[in-house]
Amino acid sequence: MADERYRELTLLHSNDLHGDFLAQDVDKKLLGGISRLSGYVTETRTNNPNTLYCIAGDMLQGSLIDTEFKGISTIEIMNMLNPDIVSLGNHELDYGLGHLLFLERCAKFTIVNANMFIKNPHTRLFKPHKIIKKNGMNILFIGIITEEVLSSIKQDNLLSGFVDVEDAAREVGHICNAYRSVDIDFTILLTHIGFEEDKRLAAMLDPEWGVDVIIGGHSHTILEEPALVNNILIAQAGVGTNQIGRFDIVVDTDNNDVHSYTWQLIPIDEEHCPRDITLEETIAQYKQRTDEKYERVLCRFRKQLTHPDRYQETELGNLLSDALKDSLGIDLMILGSGSIRKERVHRLFTFGGFMELMPYDDRVVMLKVNGAQLRHMIAHMLRDSNLDGSHGEFYQFSKGLQAFYNRATQSFERFELNGEPLDDDDVISIGLQEYHFKNFQEFFNLPLEELVEGKGTTLTTSLQDVLIEFFSVAHQLNAKVEGRLCWC
Repeated sequence: MADERYRELTLLHSNDLHGDFLAQDVDKKLLGGISRLSGYVTETRTNNPNTLYCIAGDMLQGSLIDTEFKGISTIEIMNMLNPDIVSLGNHELDYGLGHLLFLERCAKFTIVNANMFIKNPHTRLFKPHKIIKKNGMNILFIGIITEEVLSSIKQDNLLSGFVDVEDAAREVGHICNAYRSVDIDFTILLTHIGFEEDKRLAAMLDPEWGVDVIIGGHSHTILEEPALVNNILIAQAGVGTNQIGRFDIVVDTDNNDVHSYTWQLIPIDEEHCPRDITLEETIAQYKQRTDEKYERVLCRFRKQLTHPDRYQETELGNLLSDALKDSLGIDLMILGSGSIRKERVHRLFTFGGFMELMPYDDRVVMLKVNGAQLRHMIAHMLRDSNLDGSHGEFYQFSKGLQAFYNRATQSFERFELNGEPLDDDDVISIGLQEYHFKNFQEFFNLPLEELVEGKGTTLTTSLQDVLIEFFSVAHQLNAKVEGRLCWC
């Protein structure tokens, strides 16, 4: 473009890669995989030197390779993929904050996050931003993380963070104002708060701060075109390596904004993307080592079992919650639906299949509640803002519960356990994963100290150990959706 005022920028973006290293055979066509993703990024950079590639959180978790090597393998593979900038997602903390800080030292790319702090002194844990020079422009990237990460670490009294969108918006303003004396031509937020929250955040930002684009993650949203809120473009690229987002932007460097743009969601397939053979060889070495460990068969199911939607009762949800209830000897297991990480498992169930299905190990804690408290917990779970996926958690319930909730009247028309009505004063034992126990008030809107017994008794230090033992001695297991909890 002849006019020096206008500068071209190609912005490639991914999010929620989740260790999705290998291509999949879909309708006799290979789709996705880090090899072809790397091939597309490399080819674009070669053809267009004004290219930047960013990742909006959740590089980790989701594959056996990542689980086995606790993210070290993923960071090595990401180093070869060579993003220009990455923000944190909630799953970056799955192996603990200390391990994340170790992984950051292993990374040859910059990780940005503006809203995680050590409380005293008030010090950020990560670089909040980075200015990248490209095509004669100063491009400012700022990283913002989801509330869910802060839920997972909020028991640590040393740490703090901005947990809501309003606070995050103010922090963006602080950073943008601090660099007003630098000629920032373009500003991009790398967020991991979900698409709807991205739109809320954009609406709160002062146009004087100069934010131009939000590249988001966490909600795994597939778009036909970017949203435009408060003159800020908002995009996301689904989940995994099956696609990559691509902005081709003309920047007006006089006004420091978008003059024009096109956006595409590029499929990562044989037609569009060459292979990165060196990266494939690295992945193959990790895969060989994990296959040797994880290919042993645990059991066989009577049919393929599914978990198609975390916000409904599922076959796998029933199977797993029932296994924990029976193994631990409690009245009711309340299993976090998001702990189940695969939509289906095949009849031949291997150790590797189990680890992909339930990658998060955790303690299981027993509490005692009365009928009134359990009704309150479930009613809170069924509120509108939770069922639309914006806030909170959803749960799978073990056998014996039969409940029907009328959301219009906010009352239960049926509430039974083991075929008998559960009265307000009836006391039962429930099992919860430690993560949900630690965030009990947030997820159930009820203080632990008000429960019949809220201190919590550890039933097992390893949910995985219990389930592996259960499946190892089981034969021809089956499960179905029974309507344990219904609502209208």
